[in-house]
Amino acid sequence: MKKNQRKENPFPFSDTNKRYYTMDYFLRQKFGKKACKIPIDAGFTCPNRDGTKGFGGCTFCSEKGSGEFTLGNGHSITEQIDAGAKMMHQKWEDAILIPYFQSFTNTYAPVTVLREKYTEALSNPLCNGICIATRPDCITNEISVLLHKIAEEQFLMLELGLQTIHDKTADVLNRRYGYADFLKTYDMVKDLFICVHLINGLPGEDHKMMLDSAKALAELKPSAIKFHALYIVEGTQMSKSYLRGEFDTITKEEYVNTVCDQLEVLPPQTVIERVTGDGACNTLIAPEWSRKKLTVQNEIDKELYRRQSYQGIKFSL
Repeated sequence: MKKNQRKENPFPFSDTNKRYYTMDYFLRQKFGKKACKIPIDAGFTCPNRDGTKGFGGCTFCSEKGSGEFTLGNGHSITEQIDAGAKMMHQKWEDAILIPYFQSFTNTYAPVTVLREKYTEALSNPLCNGICIATRPDCITNEISVLLHKIAEEQFLMLELGLQTIHDKTADVLNRRYGYADFLKTYDMVKDLFICVHLINGLPGEDHKMMLDSAKALAELKPSAIKFHALYIVEGTQMSKSYLRGEFDTITKEEYVNTVCDQLEVLPPQTVIERVTGDGACNTLIAPEWSRKKLTVQNEIDKELYRRQSYQGIKFSL
């Protein structure tokens, strides 16, 4: 008789075959139905681009500040939400919508500007909550107060781009802040719903270093973590290094094994917003396997099942 992976799944925070705490499961439990994020470009920039901390941005970051899937800041926030809602409701008719301030650094502005932009999104009758992506060195005490006030009334997710705990790697990436800076900000906002970004396959990092990043976050117990492989896109500083043959990207097999090892050491209550990402198809240089996101997700599912493992199995308090 064929085994039923869903029925055999020992992981408590799942109603599918997923052996980790998916964001989809978390949001369905919270809102009682499907919830979707709508990517927004609110017209922000970054201190690592305008000269405040540097120029050119992080070496892996695209010209659109990772906002390839937004409608673009030539449209108002309301227009972007309405367009995203139309698209999402074609797939999920009654889905709850969460505006996702994604492009560049979305707390890098005066509080008055931030409040105005966030309020425009939160006041949209189609939406429920807000998601804000930013750098950990761009949250002041005043901005923290604003975020906490919003979180008292609405669902708020704050996404912090860490990528790696290793400052040596961060220097190569031109990140312009250290792990100590991240920890200082994390302590300021840790009572919010925090999602930390990690990138696997960064130049110079081996398996142990990637696993150490996950172990360090396990000790912090963030609300959520977002994983993806390093992908190389046209127009970035990193693409020039890659095309010169200075480093290679992580293989699919290495990536799957690494993510499974990372999931095992994380707290089971930490939501996994995603286990892989994908760049825009028209600008992606490498790795080719990252184009097939569903395949990568399936390979992670199969590897956890093969191991008879799941998120948190190796986590210790």
